[in-house]
Amino acid sequence: MTGLLVDNIGELVTNEAGRGEAGPLGIRRRAALLVEHGEVAWVGPAADAPAAERRIDAHGAAVLPGFVDSHAHLVFAGDRAAEFAARMAGQPYTGGGIRTTVGATRAASDGELRATVRRLRAEALRQGTTTIEIKSGYGLTVADEARSLRIAAEVTGETTFLGAHVVPPEYANRPDEYVGLVCGPMLAAARPYARWIDVFCERSAFDADHARAILTCGQAVGLDVRVHANQLGHGPGVRLGVELGAASVDHCTHLTDADVDALASTRFDCTCHEGGHTRTVATLLPGAEFSTRSPYPDARRLLDAGVTVALATDCNPGSSYTSSMPFCIALAVREMRMTPAEAVWAATAGGARALRRDDVGVLRPGARADLVILDAPSHLHLAYRPGVPLIRQVLHNGVPR
Repeated sequence: MTGLLVDNIGELVTNEAGRGEAGPLGIRRRAALLVEHGEVAWVGPAADAPAAERRIDAHGAAVLPGFVDSHAHLVFAGDRAAEFAARMAGQPYTGGGIRTTVGATRAASDGELRATVRRLRAEALRQGTTTIEIKSGYGLTVADEARSLRIAAEVTGETTFLGAHVVPPEYANRPDEYVGLVCGPMLAAARPYARWIDVFCERSAFDADHARAILTCGQAVGLDVRVHANQLGHGPGVRLGVELGAASVDHCTHLTDADVDALASTRFDCTCHEGGHTRTVATLLPGAEFSTRSPYPDARRLLDAGVTVALATDCNPGSSYTSSMPFCIALAVREMRMTPAEAVWAATAGGARALRRDDVGVLRPGARADLVILDAPSHLHLAYRPGVPLIRQVLHNGVPR
């Protein structure tokens, strides 16, 4: 008799499409789940549950995979609450406040940055986020980008080099030189601590030529691609991401038909029971639109075109200072025309696909035992009861938190 049994589950979301009830969530009723050595060892009817050393009684509540937040900026210093207040008073968002955070981050000690990262990571975990991606991008010097990634790597394996967030003030009139720095010494210093490379491809940041140069340099040293694309207006970011085989293009607020078609063209048919998906995921960040009073992405348009959609927080001090995936689920349902099931899938399995992971975002034998027990009978309550703390308990790598 070994392991930990989570028993008396009223609704178990497995994300095993075609298993259990119809629909993408693979819902099982009156279920149980056995955890051994940090992994899911067995899933099935509660009546057939094996004996175990320890037991958690879910008391008929819903159990979901842990949320997978595939886009976050946790390494920073300073506060931009005044900027938020100005936006709420009518000032438009331009992305220019990033430079304010760059100055504060450069001036902060390692200990200060580490404390912020760990505080926000713990905050996200309490709200059910068991896997999180963390970007650099607020240092923008060789040393500061390397230390940002080194600190991020202390809490996650999903680290992203974003030296191309904006052109820093000291290179304001020399963007080509800054791109050379990013592609050369900065990339070399960041590489030991990064899995991904990203670029903010926008008119106020990096154009298509600069973005392509930076991303291909990252690919050449083994980093996989993500792209900040089409947040502030129409542009080349989405199609550039598709061209380079990006795992995810993020924001996708302003899309042309050609952008949607490009994403849909990356669809592949999987012979497994999960069906087909697009290789390049559209990661939507509704917290940013909430905080900037910008138009929300049209998730319905993407989903109807067959594009794989993920949800993430974009947690950062300027445009989306939230670590709450349940909040983003509620926004997606209310403002982006997603069904509750689509939003929950996007916040779990969709985020996993955006990170090209198959061991998280699902609850099946062999997957990581990352799960949340809700203080509610159904996943529907995440959107039905917005703002209510519904995460009763979190298991991360099979360990109750």
